[in-house]
Amino acid sequence: MAKEVAIEKRAKISQAQQYVLLAVLGASIFLGVAIALIFFFVKQISFNSNVIAEEEKSIVAYSNAIRDIGVCTKPKGAVYSDEELKNCSPDSIDVDSIPGTLRANIINNLAANTALNSVPKESSSGCINPYTGKKYSYEELEKNYDSAYEELEKKPDNPDALDAVVKASELIQSCSALRIIPDAIPAFKNEEALLSSLNKIFLITGIEPETLSPTGAAGESNYGKGLESISVRLSVESETPTTVGFLENVEHSIREFNIERATIEWAQGGKLVLQAQASAFYMTPSELVETTETIKATKGTRR
Repeated sequence: MAKEVAIEKRAKISQAQQYVLLAVLGASIFLGVAIALIFFFVKQISFNSNVIAEEEKSIVAYSNAIRDIGVCTKPKGAVYSDEELKNCSPDSIDVDSIPGTLRANIINNLAANTALNSVPKESSSGCINPYTGKKYSYEELEKNYDSAYEELEKKPDNPDALDAVVKASELIQSCSALRIIPDAIPAFKNEEALLSSLNKIFLITGIEPETLSPTGAAGESNYGKGLESISVRLSVESETPTTVGFLENVEHSIREFNIERATIEWAQGGKLVLQAQASAFYMTPSELVETTETIKATKGTRR
């Protein structure tokens, strides 16, 4: 009897040990899974935090670029909202409301400079109004703009008054010495403008070209990245002083010309024949390239 009781107790102890072992095993499995999940969620939270931080950096940089250029007025918050960007209208912004920006600095410090504005007008005996064909002196242009602006202040809702101010402003801008920069190196390939510049030199010299035509060849120049060239071929036959004067006018032109090949021959009657191939230059358009950055959760892992 005692032996049976001992066997029964031993069986119960063994069964209890099995239960304890299973419980410990289950707890270990649960703990392992919990630890694995904790590590997984910590990595996910860290990764998502890095992504959000990089996105915020990009948004701030984009917003700062818009603000510094002066395309929109200053944002109400730290960055521009979607609504502010949607309603942003650069043409309707008063430069006084965007002090310190690139646009404000150019307009206030350069375009408003009397010396810069007056030099081309005085040297060319005034500017021609494209709407009326009338020539204006520098003083007349200022008076014309001031008069239009005063009329606009009296009648702010009058579209004709606003149009008069816009036209007066456009005329001043077109005659400003700041036009020297885009006239010297245009921002795009324009063969018609190039031929027009050369034709103006011919008119100043007082001769007509025998031939004047673009060669159709264009490509990157050797003077730096972003600067491309247009080739043009011309032929001149005139008196020696006139031909030499033409070359001097080309040299003094505000637009840069590079004479690549030229032949000069004497012709009958003491005339000088010039045949040349030259290049003019223009700037390639600047493009903003969107870049993509890959953020890795761990080394060797892409997300």
